[in-house]
Amino acid sequence: MAEKPGLRPAKPVGQALAAFGHGILSEARTAIDSTAKPDAAAVHDFRKAMKRWRAFLRLLEPIVGLDARRLRDIARELARELAAARDSQSALDALDDIAGHDGALTPHTVASIRRRLEGLREEAETVGLTDVLRERLRAAIEAGERAVDHWPLADVEFSQVAEGLTLGYARVRQAIPDDWSAASDEALHELRQRIVVHRYQMPLAEPLWPRMHRLWIGESQRLRDRLGAHQDLTVLASLTDLHRPLAPWRSRILPPVEARKAVHAEAAARLTARLFAEKPKAVRRRLEALWTAAGEDNGGGNA
Repeated sequence: MAEKPGLRPAKPVGQALAAFGHGILSEARTAIDSTAKPDAAAVHDFRKAMKRWRAFLRLLEPIVGLDARRLRDIARELARELAAARDSQSALDALDDIAGHDGALTPHTVASIRRRLEGLREEAETVGLTDVLRERLRAAIEAGERAVDHWPLADVEFSQVAEGLTLGYARVRQAIPDDWSAASDEALHELRQRIVVHRYQMPLAEPLWPRMHRLWIGESQRLRDRLGAHQDLTVLASLTDLHRPLAPWRSRILPPVEARKAVHAEAAARLTARLFAEKPKAVRRRLEALWTAAGEDNGGGNA
């Protein structure tokens, strides 16, 4: 089995970063080149790869400069362009959430709402991955591959990467609400976005302490899922506004939506308290100590 890309003292830091970036882009290419997958699945996999790519670019921006920011902006716009069916799927996921609890919606009502949402999703998916769109996505991937190959990564030191990982951790802490019960939907959505970045940056450090970092990444994913479910419920509620597709069911949808949002927020608060209890300086010291220890295990390492 091929070694997963990541930081190891036995390998130059810049080389590990380049391998990590190329690995992400390879997954993106596989997603759009596969003819076996339905378009919706290919788009989902490509957008997931772009989230990882954008998190990686954010980490590298202080090191390689504005080129990383430019590529991050391109990736964000491509992801938005491919998100047409996402709101409908989010609402369907939220419908499953509230349908499984409380008994607030009858099976007949759930079936009616589901038909409406599935119709919206099918309408949004009619464009599909045309040959022209696939070529645009491939061109963006190739631009990223060229950038990775030409960035001045040879002299990058671990301390620079540790600083970037610590900044990602600190950005999450800065977005944690003081009062979860009063936090707005927008605030929790912003927190989730920052957790996504952190969760996709941390695999770089996984080889330094595989068991611990796999646990950390798994718990970060659980937290992301909780806040994602909260956001899905917010999307479902927005579709009940005046003149929107689910307006006829507004009075029946909103009470269970609010109840489930509170459950997810409470669970997210507990996960956040555990995962982000340390101060950023302590996280930075731990990363540096793990790097030093791993280097000593390998008979030395690079700075």
